[in-house]
Amino acid sequence: MAAVDTRGRYDLRSKFVSRRVLIASVLLAVAGFSAAVLLPTRALAGGTGTTTTGTTSTNPVTTTTRKPPPVPVASSFPAAGPLVVSSVPVRKMPDPHGQVIRVMHMFRPDYRPQEMFAVRVTTGSDNEPWYRVSIPMRPNGTYGWVPAKAVSLRPMHSQIVVNLRSRTIDLFRFNKHKWHGKVAIGAPGRETPVGRYYVAARFVPYHDTFLGVFAVETSAYSKLTEWPGGGVVGIHGTSLPQLLGQAVSHGCVRVSNQTARKLKSLTPLGTPIWIKK
Repeated sequence: MAAVDTRGRYDLRSKFVSRRVLIASVLLAVAGFSAAVLLPTRALAGGTGTTTTGTTSTNPVTTTTRKPPPVPVASSFPAAGPLVVSSVPVRKMPDPHGQVIRVMHMFRPDYRPQEMFAVRVTTGSDNEPWYRVSIPMRPNGTYGWVPAKAVSLRPMHSQIVVNLRSRTIDLFRFNKHKWHGKVAIGAPGRETPVGRYYVAARFVPYHDTFLGVFAVETSAYSKLTEWPGGGVVGIHGTSLPQLLGQAVSHGCVRVSNQTARKLKSLTPLGTPIWIKK
């Protein structure tokens, strides 16, 4: 029987096993190094709520949300403008806990923006600025206070003056007299209310020729609660110019269509109105 030499096989096997052990050792070393580098970085990122720009970054980048700049406080009055919040309570005093007179909303029931009209500013009980504003409601001449941060105001440079005694209207722009015209006013029992108001809305009465070519809605209310808008007083053109100079309306101020066009060009939203005897 021939003898079999197996040393060569054992040598090959031992070399093969040694290679496998060597490769496994290298792989384990690489994996350990990667874990040592990556895990602390991920733990740091997860613990601080930040994101990193690379797998080996140790300086995570944070993102912040900037607050909008504060609304500037008006210093010149009268001033008018829209709300910058969805709604705001108008309070009896400049106090966050003061009695609420009425809640004003960003949009009116007719979907027009709500125009706010302020006559002065003061510091409230919270050490924040507050505006004294005219409230379009009954009784006429009701005022209240809103936080300045709720309104974005601009100074008013126009004025409408209606004289009930002479039945005239005068328009001013930047303290300069721009227009004079005749008006028709409220009939006895439906008198046009005196006082200080403002232009709350402007519109072209496309489907009502009786109102002429242009109209403004004032913040005043007439004696007639059943009149459109609950008795809102308007200043508008007319299809009956022969009645100008008379007391024939339901409380509104009627003007010629020529004057109505001047109202359109000279009296923006928020323009103060003085109706005097």
